[in-house]
Parts: sequence; C-alpha cells; structure tokens
Amino acid sequence: VNQLVESGGGSVQAGGSLTLSCKASGYVVSWNCMGWFRQAPGKEREGVASIYHDAMYYGHSVEGRFTVSRDNDKNTVYLQMSRLMPEDTAMYYCAAAHWCNSASWSQPARSWGQGTQVTVSS
Repeated sequence: VNQLVESGGGSVQAGGSLTLSCKASGYVVSWNCMGWFRQAPGKEREGVASIYHDAMYYGHSVEGRFTVSRDNDKNTVYLQMSRLMPEDTAMYYCAAAHWCNSASWSQPARSWGQGTQVTVSS
C-alpha cells in the first residue's frame, strides 16, 4: 500500500521550532519528489518545500527558516521549521510526485498524507 504518514505537528509560540516527519510506505523517497504543502482555513494550498534527488526547493515565505531533508534508510522526509510565526499556522501535508522543480509543483501527486496541524501563537 502506498502511504504517507505525517507526524510532529503541535502548538508552539512564535519564534519556536518544530520538526515534521513524513514516513513513506510503498515509495522510495529518494526516487521521488517529496513535497511539503500547507493550507490554512480560507486560504489556498501553498507549496512550502520539496526535495528531489539532491535539489531542495522552498517557498518564498519560508526560505531561510525551514529546511527539508531526507533519511533514505528510514524512508522518511523531514521539515525542520524554525523562527515560526503565527502566519505559519496551517495543516501541513506531505506529498509524493514523480518529479518536481519547485516547491509549488502542481502536477498530480502520487499520494498525499493525512496532514498534521501546526499552530503558532503570538
């Protein structure tokens, strides 16, 4: 079964840090584009960060604060978030695609995770 399972969300104060994890089953994360997206209530889905082979891509609003990484042995992708701001509050989703060349790829994903909530209070 192809599956992506996110974890690591929670509540944090502005300026704090969180690390999200996305464990893949049925996919080899190093062979796919693995992306992180977020969606806040009433807003469109936003591409946050993606990693594809040795390339990493970031959305403008998170560049310099978030870091995407991959552990091939654990078949898991991470999103390290630092200097969090209230506007980072959203449901964060992990997704897999055959390829990507930006954080905001729009081609159909192979799979989506169920999401993990991140809430940043001021």
